[in-house]
Amino acid sequence: MAQATAASTERSVRYRWWGLGVIALAQLMVMLDMTIVNIALPWAQQDTGMSDASRQWVVTAYTLAFGALLLLGGRVGDLVGRKRAFMAGAVGFAAASVVGGAAPNAEVLVAARAAQGVFAALLVPSTLAMLATTFTEPRERAKAFGVFSSVASAGGAIGLLGGGVITEWLDWRWCFYVNVPIGAAVVAGAWLLLPAMPANRQRIDVPGAVFSALGMLSLVYAFDQAATHSWTSARVLGCLAAALVLLAAFGLAQAKGPVPLLPLRLVADRNRAGASLTIALAMVSLFGLFLILTYQLQVVMDFSPLRTGLAILPATVATVLTSTQIAARLVPRVPLRMLVVPGLLIAMLGLLNLGRLTPDSSYASTLMPTQILLGIGVGLVISPCISAATYRVPPQEVGVVSAFVSTSQQLGGSIGTALLNAIATSVTADRIASGGRGERVVTEATVHGYAVASLWAAGITGVAALLAGLLITIDLRKPAQAPAEQARTAEGDLALSSHRAG
Repeated sequence: MAQATAASTERSVRYRWWGLGVIALAQLMVMLDMTIVNIALPWAQQDTGMSDASRQWVVTAYTLAFGALLLLGGRVGDLVGRKRAFMAGAVGFAAASVVGGAAPNAEVLVAARAAQGVFAALLVPSTLAMLATTFTEPRERAKAFGVFSSVASAGGAIGLLGGGVITEWLDWRWCFYVNVPIGAAVVAGAWLLLPAMPANRQRIDVPGAVFSALGMLSLVYAFDQAATHSWTSARVLGCLAAALVLLAAFGLAQAKGPVPLLPLRLVADRNRAGASLTIALAMVSLFGLFLILTYQLQVVMDFSPLRTGLAILPATVATVLTSTQIAARLVPRVPLRMLVVPGLLIAMLGLLNLGRLTPDSSYASTLMPTQILLGIGVGLVISPCISAATYRVPPQEVGVVSAFVSTSQQLGGSIGTALLNAIATSVTADRIASGGRGERVVTEATVHGYAVASLWAAGITGVAALLAGLLITIDLRKPAQAPAEQARTAEGDLALSSHRAG
């Protein structure tokens, strides 16, 4: 058994860049499904007989299950082994996609989307965990995280493009079936190229898992419902209150539990907390922008699904190029906040430009520059923040830290979509109520709602820049902790865990 594990590790080191491709492909599959169904939703609604009130669940069932179960998925990966969790997540995701593509009615479709979220929550923490433990040399680590973060950031836009192409040329059901060959490639690549990482046989913190899942579920659901209900409605306030109580109970369980799902000392680290919070706030702006662009291009500017997908490509290209060609080269050479803070400020400029949106704004003068600025900004933010969040994490805890980072990213995107949509919707409704009737009035009110939501996103990004400047202090040019010191730290953590368990 030990010889097989050693041979697997040697092979994974030799072909680690191919292994990075497998990890990035798995992350792309998960991120694609956050947006690929959006453009196809009207056709799916027509074929499955969904009502207008229930169609939102095709999108939110995925994000709710995904965001709510990420921490638990990270701990399950530690328990059974990260490679096994990675492969099981990929197989389950592909199987749920087949069910979704063949769904005869709305109930089966929504259930399949929720199942995709469950398996994504098992898959994603293992991707970051294996990435962090495979690439330990600073320059290689920076390059690997640059590739990974560019895929993660660009996946949403690629999903919109893919959804447009598939819906226009094939059928909406292929937005699900496309995951089958991707999943098969991920499983085969994982079997051949990824290391057989040992399991950590600690028991799972069941109360913590329940409190965290229900708390995040309530939080995301509250923001989701704010898009169709008043912010002061009993439903929204009740969900927010429930989320507050459940997350407080989760924190208490982590402080007192023998084997916490998320050790609070990991969250208390200023760099890790700052990086995770920055990622969450950056995703609020990024996914909120995708929502605004989708509606502006299709509803106001009358773009086709395919043309809409193509029109959102500048954000993807800017993110990929910046992350791989600039951020990856500079992460080992400058303090991380010297990349993160300017990146957030550049993204804020793009969102301020979108705040000037009017019904007569052109794609070339407003939408394209906004995408390029936001893409450059996000490309400078994600890779350094992932490096900061996973820096010097003991091997036995890299899974839970990876899950925490992924949770921040996922919840940020989910909340951003719901929050900015709620702001745009309420501003539009108020403008129509005070501006009279007519098609021009409705169009002006709709675009004004998008512009106000963009300004809110710019403000959130500015707050993220301030927090990143204050909290992220890591400089990868400084010498890393000596191996002997790392071993002593790991031994101390294990001894503390054993003492608490006893």
